[in-house]
Amino acid sequence: MIPHTTPLFGPSVRSAERNGKLTGHREESSLGCRDNHLTLGEYRILWCAFSQQFTMKVLAILYNGFKAAEEEPRLLGTVENQLGIQEWLTSQGHELIGKRGFPLVSSSKEGPDSDFQKHIVDAEVLITTPFHPGYLTRDLIEKAKNLKICITAGVGSDHIDLNAAVDNKIQVLEVSGSNVVSVAEHVIMSILLLVRNFVPAHEMIERGDWQVSDIARNAFDLEGKVVGTIGAGRIGYRVLQRLVPFDCKELLYYDYAPLPAEAAKAVKVRRVEDLKDFVSQCDVVTVNCPLHEGTRGLVNAELLKHFKKGAWLVNTARGAICDKDAVAEALKSGQLSGYSGDVWNVQPAPKDHIWRTMKNPLGGGNGMVPHYSGTTLDAQARYANGTKSILSNYLEGKPQEPQNIIVGLGKYETSAYGQR
Repeated sequence: MIPHTTPLFGPSVRSAERNGKLTGHREESSLGCRDNHLTLGEYRILWCAFSQQFTMKVLAILYNGFKAAEEEPRLLGTVENQLGIQEWLTSQGHELIGKRGFPLVSSSKEGPDSDFQKHIVDAEVLITTPFHPGYLTRDLIEKAKNLKICITAGVGSDHIDLNAAVDNKIQVLEVSGSNVVSVAEHVIMSILLLVRNFVPAHEMIERGDWQVSDIARNAFDLEGKVVGTIGAGRIGYRVLQRLVPFDCKELLYYDYAPLPAEAAKAVKVRRVEDLKDFVSQCDVVTVNCPLHEGTRGLVNAELLKHFKKGAWLVNTARGAICDKDAVAEALKSGQLSGYSGDVWNVQPAPKDHIWRTMKNPLGGGNGMVPHYSGTTLDAQARYANGTKSILSNYLEGKPQEPQNIIVGLGKYETSAYGQR
């Protein structure tokens, strides 16, 4: 029960008569509390304080888990297990009354006939994920007259037109820090896969071949190499921490803001303020910055010319930070020895996406995988809980955790997306 003095929706409450959809009754406990009836997709609210009934529509866009999600309930980021939100709402005393056939949670997100585009127009809450993002453009935002809050189940809200969200006073929140360790570990794994030439070695074994020289001629140690990160925030700094035991020759970072002196000293990292100078010094470059207009296409053909010949590049940030064709050409020519990551400029990636099959001159150097670095089972538990917390605060009219707020009511609350 929520005490009647706590506003359930704050300023977003609106009359049910706007669509004539509601029937039902009002319930009130002996303590004057509301019995709140909600469904993930379309919420029925019994609001005793005003003797009226209200409706709220929530749209969740997640990826299909199919058999894997049925067999593994900890795959919370899937349509089938829907972040555990329905069970959570029930445990909070809410009644779920979704209509048969209504896409309470859907993976359909592309095109005007998708569940996403059809139902965003009257949704009040959008829950989506970086791993299967619903791309919320300015055009869609301006059609979504009821939309009040967008929740990213994970980290990274670049699939939303944030400027349009500011202009339309739509809040944007994400579960800050929920998967930073997961991504940092994936970065270290990807660096080692490339430097040690692991993928071609494994493919050789699968083919039934055994030719050590074909693999060893392009395999190196990480020790003694110069490794640099573009971005030294929550993920980039954790990457640096995890590189310390490898005895690299030097650790570098490029960021618009310097690290605190003590933080830089702890990992013995040096800041390089010019990007071309930065990449020219690195044997390995890892991209760990948000995607915004200032970083879109940052790693392009011109910048790649300044990389060390045969350098390795890892990108687990956002695919669009790296120019798709320029990366493929740099790998083909040998300017890059390898490119690895799990982020693509469009997700899911088309079957003919050049990053699926690109190789270096020796036939290796491709460490691309689906976008999963930040969605381990451990990370899913964290961002599912964080999503529930954000939704709970919204429903109860409580303040949100400041670190989770990307866009407040009509203004940015962070500089992470280039708002400086």
